[in-house]
Amino acid sequence: MQTLALWMLPLLCKFSLAVLPAKPENISCVLYFGRSLTCTWSPEEETGDTNYTVRMTYSFGKSSCTNHTTKASHSFLRPCIVLPPDICTVEVEAQNGDGKVKSDITSWNLDHILKTEPPIILSVNPISNQMFQIWWKPLERLRLYHLRCTLRFRTVNSTHWTEVDFEDHDLVYNLTGLRAFTEYVIALRFRTSESRFWSNWSKEKTGMTMEEVPHILDLWRVLGPADVNGVRKVLLLWKKAKGAPVLERTLGYNIQYFPENSTNLTEINNVTKQRYELLLTGQAHCVSVTSFNSLGKSQEAILRIPAVHEETIQCIESMQAYLAEPLLVLEWESSIPEVDTWMVEWLPETTESKFSALSWESVSQVTNWTIEQEKLQPSICYNISVYPVLGQQVGQPYTVQAYAKEEVPVRGPETRVENIGLKTATIVWQEIPKNIRNGFINSYTVFYQAEGGKEFSKTVNSHVLQYDLESLTRRTSYTVWVVANTGAGGARGETINFRTSSISVLEIILLTSLVGGGLLLLSIFTVTSGLKKPNRLTGLCCPAVPNPAESSLATWIGDNFKGRSSPKESENSGNTEDRALKPCSVPADLIDKLVVNFENFLEVVCTEEAKKGQESILGGETNEYVTSPSRPDCPLGESFKESPVLTEVAPGDIHNQCLGMTEETYTEFNEQPLSSDHSPEPEPLCEEQAPNPYLKNSVTTREFLVHGNIPEHSKREI
Repeated sequence: MQTLALWMLPLLCKFSLAVLPAKPENISCVLYFGRSLTCTWSPEEETGDTNYTVRMTYSFGKSSCTNHTTKASHSFLRPCIVLPPDICTVEVEAQNGDGKVKSDITSWNLDHILKTEPPIILSVNPISNQMFQIWWKPLERLRLYHLRCTLRFRTVNSTHWTEVDFEDHDLVYNLTGLRAFTEYVIALRFRTSESRFWSNWSKEKTGMTMEEVPHILDLWRVLGPADVNGVRKVLLLWKKAKGAPVLERTLGYNIQYFPENSTNLTEINNVTKQRYELLLTGQAHCVSVTSFNSLGKSQEAILRIPAVHEETIQCIESMQAYLAEPLLVLEWESSIPEVDTWMVEWLPETTESKFSALSWESVSQVTNWTIEQEKLQPSICYNISVYPVLGQQVGQPYTVQAYAKEEVPVRGPETRVENIGLKTATIVWQEIPKNIRNGFINSYTVFYQAEGGKEFSKTVNSHVLQYDLESLTRRTSYTVWVVANTGAGGARGETINFRTSSISVLEIILLTSLVGGGLLLLSIFTVTSGLKKPNRLTGLCCPAVPNPAESSLATWIGDNFKGRSSPKESENSGNTEDRALKPCSVPADLIDKLVVNFENFLEVVCTEEAKKGQESILGGETNEYVTSPSRPDCPLGESFKESPVLTEVAPGDIHNQCLGMTEETYTEFNEQPLSSDHSPEPEPLCEEQAPNPYLKNSVTTREFLVHGNIPEHSKREI
């Protein structure tokens, strides 16, 4: 029993592991007219070890055809195919190593599964300006079949197709409802009336409808300034109206103009361009333009050119421009409801000539205008003007500026620092030139940072071109830069450095005021003191300087020097004969070396006399000084013998003083020379010398030793 079980186990495992192929389902068949019958089924996955056997019966079951394949589709070719009408059946059997599985038998009416080749469009002929006549044929011979067709068409520059269904027996179709002088693209497909399969689209064919008489033009003008003679340049511009179809092939344009209130008509024919330049006088003119082709000419487009100094209507109260992706939108408000036509101009601001770069467009029945941003240059400022048009008259424009797309400015603003104080500074910057702004400057941001400190910023409006920094630190270096912001971002300007002051102007003024006030008070006190005690102030500021010309030196020297003798001379009278005084020469600078301060000199002499008494001139140790006869406290008779001479001489009066000496003292001294036995030739007492500057605090003394027994002529010489 166990042996039987072991023998049956592999067989049971083999049956349990067997996998049959999937049953073919969803069989679908298409009869390609005159070529093949193609059937497909599911599953469509190819396992590689499954084979399919396809059996087909046709001629209403009288004939059959069997084919083998490894794919989930198969095409029956001739002679197995037949033409409709007929009914055929299809059965598919799948087989692999584990077994076979058959599908259900399906039945097919060949009229229902017939599919033809794409038709051929023979011609597209324009019959009028709104109709095409289209000739076509199928590739197969289907004269016995009733055909259903679908025609689709579009303009050359469009992607939108329009479809038209029709039934055709004559293989011709008239397509109507088209626009004049417009090029169209046409395609066609068809099927038999009982089939559910359309043919593929035919090859596309193009055709153009016939043209018609041109439509009226949009006419505009650009007025130039008048010269000294009143002549001005007027540029006429015209084009097709916005949205109007191109219905003709224009051969040329005719221009007519004449002064208002005049019949002097000027006509210009066969203009081929859409602009023309006129030279008109300063008066008002009427201008008309027409276009023509082979069928005729259009209606006149008339425009009135106002006089040079004519006042025109002004009805636009406000206007704004804004972006609404992907459009630039312009809106305005009018105060005159009767105005329903507007002319819009737009021009790049950087354009030098308005005549060459101007774009314009007419708007009717609305008070707004839009344009695609792609049609405008990015980062370029445009001047957009709107003119009201009432009949043939054009009013005053209203102008705004707009950018189709803003970008970051090319560079930031130029910056400088002014009014640097202790804790304040003023940052000043210049506007960025319009040609490098790339947008509207909506704000400026000022950044500043102390050396090694935290960064701060402040944003101001676009019309502000300076900013005052406050609460800065004294004697600190700062770094500053300014960023100009547009809708797309900001551009940073150059970085500048500055240092706050150590002392403010107010402090300098206060310190100067204190010092100046102190000096003023001191001056007032000094003047007041001088007014109360004028002698003291005069002595301090202007000390008295003796006039040597008024000195009495010569007088009192001559009188006192002769009669005065020293006490030592009387005591030693016995020895006078043996002790003769040698004559001494008088130096040339005697007068220059005399002491000029008499007051100090006399005080010294009186003090010495009181202390020491009289001594001999030759034997004493202390020399005596000559006393001024004008001093009451010193005896006049004893002064000369007891003291040498001191005097004070002004530098400018030295020569005059010497000439004014008494004859007894100095003239005799010069006339009676000493004998050659006693002394050499005497030098003159006064000489022509350059004046020496007088120094107030300089005292120069000259001592003379005079013996009591000196001869009389020697005394005079001395």
